[in-house]
Amino acid sequence: MRITPEESRLLAELILDHCGVLLGGDAGFLLERRLASRLDHLSLGSYLEYYHYLSYDLGGPAELLECIERVTTHETYLFREQFQLDAFQREILPVLLGRRGAGAPVVWSAGCSTGEEAYTIASLLTETARPGARVVGSDISVRGVRAAEAGIYGPSSFRTTPEDRRERYFEPLPGGQWRAIEPLRRMCTFVHLNLLDTARYGELGAIDTIFCRNVLMYLSSQARRRVVEGFYDALVPGGYLLLGHSESLISVPGRFDLVNLSNDLVYRKPG
Repeated sequence: MRITPEESRLLAELILDHCGVLLGGDAGFLLERRLASRLDHLSLGSYLEYYHYLSYDLGGPAELLECIERVTTHETYLFREQFQLDAFQREILPVLLGRRGAGAPVVWSAGCSTGEEAYTIASLLTETARPGARVVGSDISVRGVRAAEAGIYGPSSFRTTPEDRRERYFEPLPGGQWRAIEPLRRMCTFVHLNLLDTARYGELGAIDTIFCRNVLMYLSSQARRRVVEGFYDALVPGGYLLLGHSESLISVPGRFDLVNLSNDLVYRKPG
């Protein structure tokens, strides 16, 4: 079944309104390829019917979650962008821990997908921070959050992980999989969260550092501004925002200071 340009536009706008994800010029091809099986599953005769189902049917909200699941990117792995992780561990954490009266840091992995980034951060906190440090991982994918809570990963997730760290923080399972050790899992809390729902950010508590890597690049400019403002409010004064290596806030006017570390550029809330 082929998708028409009008059907593609309607579905793309619905997705944009819901989660801020801006589909590119090949939106029709992507939607057709990833959603065709949903039309079969729901016995719908066209993508227009699917749009109406998402918009007006009682089952629409649940199906919209499935739709978002299929059209968004979930690629991730442990110890990704090691240079930035080194900057966090060697330069940012000592600042956070050196503040007068500072408690154990709380780090938010925003758009954590299946949790690899959250467990990576937790391992760094285990090596550097005082007891009580916490990691909150959030994602718009319910399936991803459930996988993160399980903390079980295959070889692909470890493709850049040093062997000593894998053996220290993960226990082998049958079939070539590995599970995050229990102390690491206890440090991490995972929640289902649409980043456009900035009113819910306060539920996460006071945040010292936010990792939001390779997420903003998929959002519209309006959604990026909304999310970045939400990040600013969620961070404690002096808190840090770390983006992906191909991302910046140049096109997002805001109140963050740009901080030049030894091997990375990060953003900091003044204070």
